[in-house]
Amino acid sequence: MRALVVVNPAATTTSAGMRDVLVGALASELKLDVVETSHRGHARELARQAVAEGMDVVVSVGGDGTVNEVVNGLLVDGPAPHLPVLAVVPGGSTNVFSRALGRSRDPVEATAEILASLRAGRTRMVSWAPPAPRAPAARP
Repeated sequence: MRALVVVNPAATTTSAGMRDVLVGALASELKLDVVETSHRGHARELARQAVAEGMDVVVSVGGDGTVNEVVNGLLVDGPAPHLPVLAVVPGGSTNVFSRALGRSRDPVEATAEILASLRAGRTRMVSWAPPAPRAPAARP
């Protein structure tokens, strides 16, 4: 199984040492490409490229902003059956999305949970809807 690991090195709780531990664990079971983001929107670009390259999994390592960018890259053309599975390792200060999925707050434990889910073929569908159009602002 091929996976892209998108790491936000500026995320609050993401360190080089932690990243190396996570990558080592993931590499034991997945064929990995690991890329650190370097600018705003980079995670979105990387996720879009992962779709084009037929990756099986995209792992977001960072906070909610990184997850948001990755999701927007994966869904740039809308939902489709061929999209990579998204896995989220918490690395930010709040990690709302990861917590909503029931993932451990500890990045190492969350990585173990992800690997167990992939081994068992367990995935979960998360609802997606395009943003509603905004009504024009009323003029005074």
